Amino acid sequence: MKNTLETRLGVFFALVMIATIIMIEMIGGFEFFKTGLTGQASFNNVQELKVGDSVKMAGVQIGRVEKIKFSQGKVVVTMKITDPDAEIKTDSKATIKFTGLMGQNYVSIDLGSATAAKATTPFSLITYEQADLGALMGRLDAVASSVEGMTKSFSADNLGNFLGPFTDFLKENRERLSGIVSNVHTVTGDIAQGKGTVGKLIHEDALYNTALSTVTNINATFTDAKGVVDQAKTLVANANQGEGTVGKLLKDPKLYDDTTAAMTNLRQIMEKVNQGQGSVGKLVNDEALIKNVKMTLQKLDKATDGLEDQGPLSVIGILGGKLF
Repeated sequence: MKNTLETRLGVFFALVMIATIIMIEMIGGFEFFKTGLTGQASFNNVQELKVGDSVKMAGVQIGRVEKIKFSQGKVVVTMKITDPDAEIKTDSKATIKFTGLMGQNYVSIDLGSATAAKATTPFSLITYEQADLGALMGRLDAVASSVEGMTKSFSADNLGNFLGPFTDFLKENRERLSGIVSNVHTVTGDIAQGKGTVGKLIHEDALYNTALSTVTNINATFTDAKGVVDQAKTLVANANQGEGTVGKLLKDPKLYDDTTAAMTNLRQIMEKVNQGQGSVGKLVNDEALIKNVKMTLQKLDKATDGLEDQGPLSVIGILGGKLF
């Protein structure tokens, strides 16, 4: 091959074309020439998303970002979906995710619901924001600072100041604390051996049997009480239905009328007695009759004074003379 100017220009243009093709392929440029769906999604923050970044669904690349612009206080991302098998639904949601700590972002679209309709060009997706990587790193830095401050607070001097009073208390009350521990050890040993009230409560079966019998008696008492309550309910129900003596007293209108009439008659009789009408009224209210009764009793008292030494006939004569 001759090293002529035409040859060198041809090689140069060939290398430029190859490099251009490689660069276009690397940035996904060939997808701009493919047909597909076009849609938009509005975000508050695109987190350094760039034109040419991937659009994925369920982790599978289905397109590229075509344009990024501001509109009405939002950042509008225009996407082109070139995968013919990708079915974007009208209720699918888009979010910006990153593939690694180097900040390689992409647009992720979920599958949507099975009953939703398939989106057509141009489509618009609902979005939701994920936490910014910078904000997450800032929070981690704040947490690390808090942990560092906490570890500094547990230095030797601070621990000494914190534990000093507690150490002094232990030294001053060492004998007393030793006695308490010894007593606790003795008590727990006695309990373990079944000694004392608590030990017997734990180890002996008599208490269990007594408690079981008590519970059984209580259950029987509750059963009897339930029976009594049921009987009382039955009696009340019968009384409400007018059955039995109590039911008739409560429900029989004739008995009520008779009782009312009897009370009325009794009230009238008492009024007549108070007014001195009739024999009982005169006995209660006639003062002359009361005086005659008193005089008769006095005469009878005088007549009986001399009866002890008299015969039967004499007694009759004396009584007749005194009374009449």
